[in-house]
Amino acid sequence: MSRLLAFPFLFISLLSLGSDFLVKDESSLKKAISESKAGDNIIMANGSWRDIEILFEATGTQNEPITLKAETKGQVIITGQSNLRLAGSFLQVEGLVFKNGNSPTTELISFRKHSKTLAYNSRLTECVIDNFNGLERFNTEAWVVLYGKHNRVDHCQFIDKRNQGVTLIVRLNGPESVENFHRVDHNYFGYRQNLGSNGGETLRIGTSHYSMMNSNTTVEYNYFDRCNGEHEIISNKSNQNTYRYNTFFESKGTLTMRHGNETLVEGNVFFGNGVAHTGGIRIINEKQTVRNNYLEGLTGDRFRGALTIMNGVPNSPLNRYVPVKESIAEHNTFINCEYIELCAGSDEERSAIPQSTTVSNNLFYQNGNAQKFGVYDELKGISFSSNVYNTSLQGLIAEGFEKKSLFGNRNENGLLIPTLDIKAGAHFDHEIANRDNTGVNWYPKQKGLAGFGSGKVILVSEGLNTLSDAVSKSEPGDVIQLSGGKYNQTKVLSLPHPLSFESTNESTITYENAQLFIIENGASLKLKGLKIDGKNSLDAPLNSVISTSRYSMDQNYKVTIEDCDFTNLDVNHSYNVLKVAQSTFADTISIRNTRFKNISGTVLLLNAEKDDIGIYNAETVLIENCLFEDIEGAALKMYRGGSDESTTAGLLNVNHCEFKNIGHGKKNKIDASIELLGVQNTEIANSLFDNTKPVNVNLTVGEPKAFIHDICLLNTPEVIVIGEGYSSQNIYETNSSCINGSDGESIGILK
Repeated sequence: MSRLLAFPFLFISLLSLGSDFLVKDESSLKKAISESKAGDNIIMANGSWRDIEILFEATGTQNEPITLKAETKGQVIITGQSNLRLAGSFLQVEGLVFKNGNSPTTELISFRKHSKTLAYNSRLTECVIDNFNGLERFNTEAWVVLYGKHNRVDHCQFIDKRNQGVTLIVRLNGPESVENFHRVDHNYFGYRQNLGSNGGETLRIGTSHYSMMNSNTTVEYNYFDRCNGEHEIISNKSNQNTYRYNTFFESKGTLTMRHGNETLVEGNVFFGNGVAHTGGIRIINEKQTVRNNYLEGLTGDRFRGALTIMNGVPNSPLNRYVPVKESIAEHNTFINCEYIELCAGSDEERSAIPQSTTVSNNLFYQNGNAQKFGVYDELKGISFSSNVYNTSLQGLIAEGFEKKSLFGNRNENGLLIPTLDIKAGAHFDHEIANRDNTGVNWYPKQKGLAGFGSGKVILVSEGLNTLSDAVSKSEPGDVIQLSGGKYNQTKVLSLPHPLSFESTNESTITYENAQLFIIENGASLKLKGLKIDGKNSLDAPLNSVISTSRYSMDQNYKVTIEDCDFTNLDVNHSYNVLKVAQSTFADTISIRNTRFKNISGTVLLLNAEKDDIGIYNAETVLIENCLFEDIEGAALKMYRGGSDESTTAGLLNVNHCEFKNIGHGKKNKIDASIELLGVQNTEIANSLFDNTKPVNVNLTVGEPKAFIHDICLLNTPEVIVIGEGYSSQNIYETNSSCINGSDGESIGILK
């Protein structure tokens, strides 16, 4: 009943005295809006509305709002350079689709005309925003921005936000927007790719500057589907907000109480399904309440733990970390969640431990493994009581924890419920948000993304430019199958979509340009079973076998290389295998069973971002069972500058590889065979370095992990590990005498 009273404008009288106006162009739309009265329906005709800036400024009443809606839901498509502003009171927008365009301003749908004229008691319902992004990856654009008071966004669908900017924002930058009592409910927040930078939140309420203001916004019954933009899926930055009954599915981040106090996080569900970096709830600031939440299969650690309670900064400014005080985490269920993090972020700055905080009546269930508690400072300010677990506790004294043999059954919502009648853990008596009861039912929730091998096979014979002919006929996911022999390209292979080039016979590709492959926006590349020879390529510096578009790419890409040979890339200096451009981002670069030999530049050049603001070029780099030999530059350069902690900032895994004669070229000014700066998770193992420049690891930002072990150094300097991030979490062990490794059984390429 209280919800009905809080939002009385949502219930529309059936005795409306208004009129219906069907409008077919921009001029008639403006006229209808300017002449509208309470109860009127302004109906936009079906079709495409391109390059239109709609100002919906009018005044309705509680029982007779003025409605702007589609003639048929889903068949009014707003595209091109377009946006929508609501200003006035008791307005409603419904049934519109914003697709394949971008706003000429920084806000697509704004609940204000300008700073003096806002929207009140207004509603955006059953609308869709699908890939409404500018071409520049780091031009900031928000999709929906709420100002004013008592506004609602419900049953909308937000899909494929690619560029920088929050999907939905509640702003408090004026007294007219404080204590706003907005409601955000029953929305579907679809897939959001990793931005590789700060500014990729899906939802934010407030900013640090206004974080001590009360917002009183309710966010409930929303479904967050793989929202991976950055660490913070939701960023709370104001007081007295409620987040309840939402579902987070395989989302690589957390619901974060970044600033502001008196937040209620209740009855939410998190399904990680074992996906890397999936997180839960992060507590910062004072008087936060986290209760009755269900979290399962989350793998994130540190700032992405299933439950993270942060250390703070003494006398913190608004934009840093206010210490945790008088906060509660109770009656939550953690099923097969890898990490619970306590006093996270402890360092010289964040030295204030949590105070007067309780962790009680929580249930921790693991399938046979110990429950891992990361403890980074003193716990004397956190009290533990009546918590239940079923295995062992790693890293935590068990005071306040009781061990019980727990078994469970799945209920109708798919939640694992203990068969024992225990008080600990979450107890749900409400429906949970899912794909069916959120968003709209007349528009697909998520378009399928074409993967490698999902299309048809195109057989290609040897010859001149036969590969470019095949590319011109290809569709997303196709496999271009080389039948064997020699393939020569005088044309660059500019890839418009994901493609695989594979051969089971001996196939050699030569080419006469500065590049062989260019990964354009929306493309990805897989190579398998090929020999790529650069002997005929253009005699010029800075050549590359593979390069990204030199323009900003708002779609992430992947590169997979298996069972290939790269050779004779030395026609001029600084010849690279993979060279990326600024404002491009690889989700994964995976290289296995591949040989790189006789190269004048660097094999993997992943250091195009130079602004030192936390932007980087590749999330995951996997190199396994590969040979690097006679490389004048480095085998790998990977860079992530700055001190921002809002992203995972890269993962590198090098295993069973051999590096021979690397880094001795005159142009290799870094004096390293592998150069890493700011990479957050590094493992280099079971590898041989013979007559190479040193591996150089510079640890910065957050709590980086660098595990360098079981490596053999022959005529090679010791690994250099430096930086403020170096700590006991980092392991560096060499086997400089190659004991138990010289026979190749454990060190170097697997034979």
